Amino acid sequence: MDEQAPIDFDDISRRMDRAITALSSDLGGLRTGRASASLLDPIQVEAYGSRMPLNQVATVSVPEARMISVQVWDGSMASAVEKAIRESNLGLNPVIEGNLFRIPIPELNEERRQEMVKVAHKYAEKTRISVRHIRRDVMDQLKKAEKASDISQDDARTLSDQVQKLTDEAIRNVDDTLSTKEAEIMQV
Repeated sequence: MDEQAPIDFDDISRRMDRAITALSSDLGGLRTGRASASLLDPIQVEAYGSRMPLNQVATVSVPEARMISVQVWDGSMASAVEKAIRESNLGLNPVIEGNLFRIPIPELNEERRQEMVKVAHKYAEKTRISVRHIRRDVMDQLKKAEKASDISQDDARTLSDQVQKLTDEAIRNVDDTLSTKEAEIMQV
């Protein structure tokens, strides 16, 4: 068997990059003062027996600089949307007018900035865990290939070291992305 066959490093890189892209998207939702429709992108709503992004059950718009408007399409989903927004850890309190939610964006005082940094850290940790899961899956593949004598012990060690380098680089990217966002949030 080809020594490199058990591991597709392009696939590993793609999967890790996808996790980091998801982090960037989640962090993009943490705005630092102005209202933005993307602020609500990470919110998942319990709808029709599954979890769906908010923008698949409602129209999200920004009518003014410090206000987000959410128009729920199906009136029966209003309470699920409200619950998802309140439980999102974004510190938002919607004002409900039937199927229309007006969400004022609070001023960013020091306490609010600290809350947003905590949310950013949660997103980053979730991404680190995803990257480590990818590494664990690949390491399991390597162990199986070695046990089945598809690759030698030395090849397994070499491949394992390469996987660890990819993992370390991905974790570094997560940390860099987080520190950039943290600096943006804490700017006065």
